[in-house]
Amino acid sequence: MSTMLQTEKLEYSYPALEEGEEQTRALRGVDLTIEKGSFVVVLGHNGSGKSTLAKHFNAILLPMGGKVWVEGMDTVDETRLLDIRRRVGMVFQNPDNQIVSNVVEEDVAFAPENLGVPTEEIRRRVDDALGAVGMSEFARHAPHLLSGGQKQRIAIAGVIAMEPACIVLDEATAMLDPVGRQEVLTTARRLNREKRITIVLITHHMNEAEDADRVIVMDNGKIAMDGTPQEVFARVEEIEAIGLTVPDTVQLLYDLRRNGVDVPLSALTVDECADAVAAALK
Repeated sequence: MSTMLQTEKLEYSYPALEEGEEQTRALRGVDLTIEKGSFVVVLGHNGSGKSTLAKHFNAILLPMGGKVWVEGMDTVDETRLLDIRRRVGMVFQNPDNQIVSNVVEEDVAFAPENLGVPTEEIRRRVDDALGAVGMSEFARHAPHLLSGGQKQRIAIAGVIAMEPACIVLDEATAMLDPVGRQEVLTTARRLNREKRITIVLITHHMNEAEDADRVIVMDNGKIAMDGTPQEVFARVEEIEAIGLTVPDTVQLLYDLRRNGVDVPLSALTVDECADAVAAALK
């Protein structure tokens, strides 16, 4: 697989809010490579640096030290900025902040129109994008009448219409109820599986990482853990030490192990967990 995103010794600090205060160091020498076509979840508590990292992936923020490349393009190269933004689309926490039109299909068409895409091509992209997120029947609806999950799917469709190679969802499920969160996750997984779009999901919901190819845990501006979901969540005590929790299934298995029941910590889904417990109790 070829490289989609890469950072090398990435540093970033936010300016002091008041005179005399120190800058807030958000990223501390982050080295990271994300392959094309992968589904990567970045976890971390508030202030861990995960959203700051996400904003470097399409040059919303630029490095104060180190480097960031998008398909080999240096994000500080102003001549490549438009290409970088076309390749990496961002979906943020509040979908209302990304919806700019009064009709769903017009909102999805907004970005390609601004990129100078021909009218017929825009029509195709809008139809394809709405189909990809399962929102075709809402093309003529008013976005403000939709649910939170539906709005976020429209925001994702607007990004898809730019035909990016990568979509970064920066806490895109944080404001949604469980149904809306599941709608967005299902959409992201389908885009990754069917269109091979690289997905980077920034979240603090542990269970959203169950189906990921890879889980990265951020802490204090650094990468604390990096591996498959099974590898990362098996490190229960380390995860708890940095102020995070593991999925409920892993917590149950961990508690059973501490009480002498021989169960694996690698059973992440509810079905896998149930099978593991049933097998151990036979």
